[in-house]
Amino acid sequence: MESRSGTQGRRERAKEDKRRRIMDAARTLFAEHGVGGVTTQRIADRADVAIGTLYLYAATKAELLILVQNQKFADAIETGLTAANAAAGRGSDTIDVVLALVEPVVACIREQPENGRTYLHELVFGDPLEPHRRDGLTLSLRLEEGITGVLSADPAINAADAGTRARVVTSIIHVTTTATVHLHTALPGILDQIRQQVTAVLPRTAHAA
Repeated sequence: MESRSGTQGRRERAKEDKRRRIMDAARTLFAEHGVGGVTTQRIADRADVAIGTLYLYAATKAELLILVQNQKFADAIETGLTAANAAAGRGSDTIDVVLALVEPVVACIREQPENGRTYLHELVFGDPLEPHRRDGLTLSLRLEEGITGVLSADPAINAADAGTRARVVTSIIHVTTTATVHLHTALPGILDQIRQQVTAVLPRTAHAA
C-alpha cells in the first residue's frame, strides 16, 4: 500500500507538471499571438488540461498573463541590477548606470508590446490583493529600489530625494513603454526617449562622472 506521504508527493508532482504545462502553453501562445489573440480555452487545449484545471492556477486570462510576465519581469530586473553594478564598477555616470539597469526591463516589456502594455495596466489598475498582481507589484518595488540605490550613490543627489526621483524614473518607463504614440517604436528609440526624459529630471552634475 502506498504511504500517505507518497500519495501526497505524487499529487504535488502532478500538480507541478500541470502548472508547468499551462505556463509553457500560455508563454508560447501569448508570444505568438498577443494576449488579445488567445483564449483561456486555447491555452488549456495547448497544455492538455481541462479549463477548470487552468482556473485553479489563474482565474482569468489577465491573471495568467501576469503569472507568465512576472517570471520574465523578475529575470529582467536581475539582469538589469547585474548590468548596473558592472556599469558603476567601470565608473559610468549616473544616467548610464540607470539606463543599464532599466534596459533589460524595457526590452522585456517591449518584447511583445501588447502583452507588456496589458501587464503594466493590470498591475496598476487591477486588484492589488490578487496574489499574482501582488507579486508583480513587489517586483515593481524591487526595480524602484534598485534605481533608488543607483541615485543614492550619486553625491549630487540628496539621499532623501532619491526615492522620489526613482518613482519619477519608473513612471517615465511606464508611460514611454505603453503610450500608443510609441506602439511601433523600436527598442532603441524607446530607450532614447527614456534617456532624454531621465536626463531632464536628474541634477545636471549627475550627468557626467
